[in-house]
This record gives sequence, C-alpha cells and structure tokens, in this order.
Amino acid sequence: MTTTFADLGLGEDVLRAVADAGYEKPTPIQEKAIPVVLMGRDILGCAQTGTGKTASFTLPMIDILAQGRARARMPRTVILEPTRELAAQVAENFDTYGKYHKLSMALLIGGVSFSEQEKLLDRGVDVLIATPGRLLDHCERGKVILTDTKVLVIDEADRMLDMGFIPDVERIVGLMPTIRQTLMFSATMPPEIKKLADKFLMNPKEMAVDPPSSTADTVEQAFMRVRPRSKRKALRDLIKQEGDQLKNALIFCNRKREVADLFSSLQKSGYPVGALHGDMDQYKRMEWLEKFRTGDCTLLICSDVAARGLDIASVSHVFNVDVPNNAEDYVHRIGRTGRAGRNGKAFTFVTDDDDKLWHAVKKLVGKEIPEIQGEVSEKTETEPAEKAAAPRQSQEKGKRRERRGRRDFGIGEMEEMTVPYGQSEHVPAFLLR
Repeated sequence: MTTTFADLGLGEDVLRAVADAGYEKPTPIQEKAIPVVLMGRDILGCAQTGTGKTASFTLPMIDILAQGRARARMPRTVILEPTRELAAQVAENFDTYGKYHKLSMALLIGGVSFSEQEKLLDRGVDVLIATPGRLLDHCERGKVILTDTKVLVIDEADRMLDMGFIPDVERIVGLMPTIRQTLMFSATMPPEIKKLADKFLMNPKEMAVDPPSSTADTVEQAFMRVRPRSKRKALRDLIKQEGDQLKNALIFCNRKREVADLFSSLQKSGYPVGALHGDMDQYKRMEWLEKFRTGDCTLLICSDVAARGLDIASVSHVFNVDVPNNAEDYVHRIGRTGRAGRNGKAFTFVTDDDDKLWHAVKKLVGKEIPEIQGEVSEKTETEPAEKAAAPRQSQEKGKRRERRGRRDFGIGEMEEMTVPYGQSEHVPAFLLR
C-alpha cells in the first residue's frame, strides 16, 4: 500500500500546499520523520542529499506552529544552516508549504542589512532561519532572545562540523531552554556527529534511509585522468561531447581563485556561464542562482559553498574540475544532479597528484567509478599568449594575486575553510560567521 502525505497526520492546509507544489507521495525520510516530529520527539536523521530532508521537518513544523503566537525578539522555532544558500532554500520551502498559514519568518544570514532583519525580529517571528555566526551577532546585540524556543533544527550537521561551526552551535544551544524538541539532520554520520547528538538530543528517534555517504543510483559517475594544465581543455571537450544531453551543469572547483579563473576562461570562449563563491555579496550570489534557475546561464562554476545550498531538481550534469579535499564533499557535489527521480551525470578530473584524494572518494562511496578516456595533453591546453611569451611576468602576476588574496582573507572565506573540531578557538571569530 502506497503511503500518502495525508497518512502522515498533517493538517488540511499543509496538505493543500503540498498538493499545489505538485508532490503526491512522501520520500522515505519524510515518511519516517514527519509522524515522529508531530509526536514531539527528538530526531537524529541520516539521508543522502536530495532525498527530501528539508520537507521532513518544515511540513510538521508548520502544523505545530499553527497554534500559538510569536512574541517580539523571541522566536518559537530556530533552524540552523551552515551556508547562506541553504538557509535561503529552507526559507523558500516555508513560503511554499506555509502559504495557507499566517506564519512570520526571519532569515538571518550574512551579506544582508542588520536593520532590515531587526525590524522583522521586533515584530516577532514564528520561524527563525539562520547561520550560526549571524544569529550569535543578533544575540549579542540583544535583538534575539532564545529562552522561549520550542523547536530547534540543526541541519547539515556534518557540514557544521567541517566548517568549524560547532562551538557556535554549542553557544546557541546554551541560550535555549533545556526542555525543547531538537531535530538533527545530516547527509553523513561520522562518529563526531553521534557524540554531538548525545549532547544535544534527548532520547532521539534515529532513522536512516540510505547507507551513510552513499550516492544516488540515478547519477552516472565517471572520471578522466588529465594533466593539471589540461583541465580547461578537457572540460570544454566534455561539454561539447555531451551535446544536447547537457541542459545545465554545476562545475566545482576547490578554491575561489580557480572559480574566477575558469569563469573568465569559459566566458571568453562564449559559454553562458556564471560563478558562485564566498567573496560575493549575498545579492550577487542570489542573482546568479536565479539566472541559473531560469536558464539565463547554463554553466554555474562553484566552490563548495554551493554544494549543499542548491535545490534545483533539473541539473543534468556535475563537473568536478578538482577532486574535493574532503571525500564527503564529493557526495554532496554530485548529489546536485539526479534529483527527484531524474537521471544525471557526474564527471571528475583526476591528476596524478590527486591519487590519495580520489582513493578516499572511491572508498567512501563504496562502488567502482569507471574511467573514460580523453584526448587531452598538456600541449593542447590553450594558454594566454602573454603567459607563454613571458613566464616571468606571469609569475609576478601570480605573486601579486597571492598577496591580494591574503589581504582579502577575512572577506567571505568561511565557506571554504575547514577547521578541525575543537580547534576553532584558535581561529579569529569573524572567520566563523
């Protein structure tokens, strides 16, 4: 017998909003989590990206919030997200599923005016969606009081750990009442997350719908061995080779500098390309995301800031120009395609220097990833004429760029930093916001 959303105990208004959004049956994580959230129990949920974790807590929370009212500066529920993009995505979910409820919501993320956010908080909000650093900023200013929080959601907990946000999360939890409902969701479940769950949750219901760190069967994976300077040529060749099958694609690089360089290269080649990384202000980032959603740009070059913040069902391809430094990020990158039952493709370029990283990826996903052959060599890579003619000038340019990068280090760097858990006190506070 097929389970429907109506079988899960959701209210009529929520069911109407779900039907309007075009969803007919819940995903496995939604089927397991929604009744438990409505019962008021804590949850520790593990499901791979793209399986509907967000709706598994937003839908029952809307039902729970239907009764009661918000008071100024005292949010009734708090949802913590590791990145701005993911926080904005959750806010969109609340707008979609809460269309028949009169619930107030505030989104507290960096890159947006404090004054606008404070106006919302002063009126009182039912749902507060925030990144840890910005929420602590408002708490320290006295603009948010968390003593009346009834429900706390810690989303993408493993990413919080990777980015060094756990000390901030601990401070936030310390400002909340001991008796509350806490929901912790994560795409992977390393031992550190289990320890945090023991600290934050009370007798939680544990649920997992996929093996930890698994990849969706709807994603066709492959890798290509290339030389470091041949990556751009290999990428252009693959884009051409995929032809009409490539509707749009996310292209991942490990560093912001590489994002900017590849953006410039593909733009000069005439591709409809956009870029997304931590140094951009929030409005520019949202502008590129909207262009990607509408098809105005079909290739979006990203750093890992976007790996867990995008929920675009129709992404056809993912290209990993660099093997991720953290093997678990590979799962999140390729999880941007093959969503909602669609098929997708993911290609990764591997150099000889990447062998250890690539071995870690294959060990994590637990399946064989086929190799494809490419007609790419270092001699075929197109390079600027001035680089070939004046290598010394190119080296000086690289040094100037490095110095400039160091000077700007404090701006937008947090999305790409990996801070070992327990060592974040040695990192300046502004880098953890």
